Amino acid sequence: MEFSEIASISGKSGLYKILKPGRTSVALEALDASKTKIVAGATHRVSVLHEISIYTTTKEGTAPLADVLRKIHEQFGADLGVDSESDPAELRAFLKSVLPEFDEHRVYVSDIKKLVKWYGILLAEAPELLKAVEKKTE
Repeated sequence: MEFSEIASISGKSGLYKILKPGRTSVALEALDASKTKIVAGATHRVSVLHEISIYTTTKEGTAPLADVLRKIHEQFGADLGVDSESDPAELRAFLKSVLPEFDEHRVYVSDIKKLVKWYGILLAEAPELLKAVEKKTE
């Protein structure tokens, strides 16, 4: 599985595996134990994880979500020390320890809560995605 095969749906919690993309809709399956299937049409806002970034104060302006999730895994493994119900100051401190250059004015606490929830889902359902990517040498 890859980040390009996982999506989120606006208004619905959790992450979904893309089963079959179509011209007017996409078939998705929940990554949690329920394995609920849904067909997202034009009225749904579907975001593929490999296209999501976190705002930073760097020249690039953003950091890819996949890179941030891998950094979290490198630093914290399975024990983040925070959860989605943690104090907003703790959540901001957590993200600052992983991504010191994140833009505090454009990244909201709700975004950090979502990041923590998604990390937990990926750790349980697709831990291979969180491993550091090996650079191929030729």
